[in-house]
Amino acid sequence: MTLGKLQPLAPYLRRYQKSFWQGALAVLLYNLSKIAIPLIIGHAVDDMQHHGPAGIVLRSVWALLGVAAVAAVCLYASRWILIGASREIEFDLRNDLFRNLERQSLSYYHSQRTGDIMARMTNDLNAVRQLLGPAIMYSANTVVYTAAAIPLMLRISPRLTLWAFLPLPVASVLVQYVGRRIHTRFERIQAMFSDISAKAQENFSGARLVRAFAQESSEIEHFEEANREYIRRSLLLVRLMAMLWPTLEFVLGIAIVVTLFVGGREVALHSITPGQFTSYMVFMVQLTFPMIALGYVVNLFQRGTASVVRIDELLRQQPAIKDESGRAAGETPLVPRGAIEFRNLSFSYGAGGDVLRDVSLTIPAGSSLAILGPTGAGKTTLVNLIPRLLDAPAGQVLIDGLPIREWPLEDLRRAIGFVPQETFLFSSTIRENIAFGVASAMEEEILAAAETAQIAREIQEFPNGFDTVVGERGITLSGGQKQRTAIARALLRQPRILILDDALASVDTLTEERILQGLRSAMQDRTTILIAHRVSTARTADRIAVLGNGRIAEYGTHDELLARGGFYADLYAKQQLEEEIAVSS
Repeated sequence: MTLGKLQPLAPYLRRYQKSFWQGALAVLLYNLSKIAIPLIIGHAVDDMQHHGPAGIVLRSVWALLGVAAVAAVCLYASRWILIGASREIEFDLRNDLFRNLERQSLSYYHSQRTGDIMARMTNDLNAVRQLLGPAIMYSANTVVYTAAAIPLMLRISPRLTLWAFLPLPVASVLVQYVGRRIHTRFERIQAMFSDISAKAQENFSGARLVRAFAQESSEIEHFEEANREYIRRSLLLVRLMAMLWPTLEFVLGIAIVVTLFVGGREVALHSITPGQFTSYMVFMVQLTFPMIALGYVVNLFQRGTASVVRIDELLRQQPAIKDESGRAAGETPLVPRGAIEFRNLSFSYGAGGDVLRDVSLTIPAGSSLAILGPTGAGKTTLVNLIPRLLDAPAGQVLIDGLPIREWPLEDLRRAIGFVPQETFLFSSTIRENIAFGVASAMEEEILAAAETAQIAREIQEFPNGFDTVVGERGITLSGGQKQRTAIARALLRQPRILILDDALASVDTLTEERILQGLRSAMQDRTTILIAHRVSTARTADRIAVLGNGRIAEYGTHDELLARGGFYADLYAKQQLEEEIAVSS
């Protein structure tokens, strides 16, 4: 274990250095009080040997009680202060981790497993807390007591001290050897724990799919295999730890035996008094727990340093998309009018070719645009560039004539109401889901947004109305209900730019028409982008763009595109035929 691995914790240790200094003072007073106990006992034994008056022995008893009381108070204070400081650092670390993870772009979560992140924020964070609390406290007690006891033991008998401490280098070598192996094995255990967490998270999130494909038994078997491997690795670590402590006790037991043998001879030769020998034996007994605790501390340090590295990876992770506006805190927020321009835009995800190729498109402020195209044409990618969920090349996406990177991220995203293709609802009430991001939302505003999205009546029919708690990811609602709730959430923001990414795919045509009627008033004076697969949705927009192979294949009004006889006209004819067949059947 190297101190360099603890460098990421330096800012937190500095922040709570007052608590650590107070804890250090409590540790010092505790061990100084504890050091006095063997000396008092030794004097009492010599006094009894010389048949001293009973009052002298009684004074020793009262002195022991006083010293024990001081030691107890100082031990309580050291635990309360140092363990408390470790809890405070854990609190700050967890907040900093969450804050940094919230800043990451979508691409980060596409490449990282949720279970691994959760494992680092729980298991690894707990290991770091134990490193900063119990490990530091036990280490300080061991160092201070040993440093104070050895000079007193040398004063009693240098020869006896030499013999008594002769077995201890064996303990030091053992601790170093086992400590390195503990560190390696704990890293493997944490990696396996991340795998198990990821496996469980995926199964809980995909519970509906697992059951639909009758894969419960298969998934249970796979989880059991991963769990068995985790247990195997954990047992290897337990075996090391189980070997470390008894071996340390055995070495310390040898030291006690040597002390009895050599010290007994020195008493017999009158080199030391029985009281001094008693004091020495009490010193050795009191040293036993700190030396045994050394094995526990080594384990905590090795586990903690392994976890510090894993947590530091999260803390150091920089967001791929940063605010480059240079806006100072407290400045008046910028509110865009909503004019959007894609200027010779080409975009790729890094691997393979471009998803979008030389796209040039202007959407005037307050107008509406529908985007159609086959699956994989780049429709979702295009609209994700507007709120900078993905980052376009510099100067190729503009808002109100200003390159999008020059807009403050917070102002830009606050001005956008976005309904993504994959609807997400939090595990809270419907009211809280609709009011997400609008803390000051009034009851009537929430109701109005829900009515526009054609979901108010269904919500009011629930037993608890808007206070109905939806399951994880809104699983207790149907696909159409989730989409309409998401639309209401976007409308409540009163955005300058409204983006609906295939937001009507899960509703029937009748509900779609009602929603579009409600949206017509909501779309006035707002720039609106509709990604659709139905012509009935697209025809309500001022302009329609058809994407094909990442390019603008067709552009114009509904009538213009029908007259052109391309993809849009074919799609319109096909959907008209489907509707006629549905009506006739």
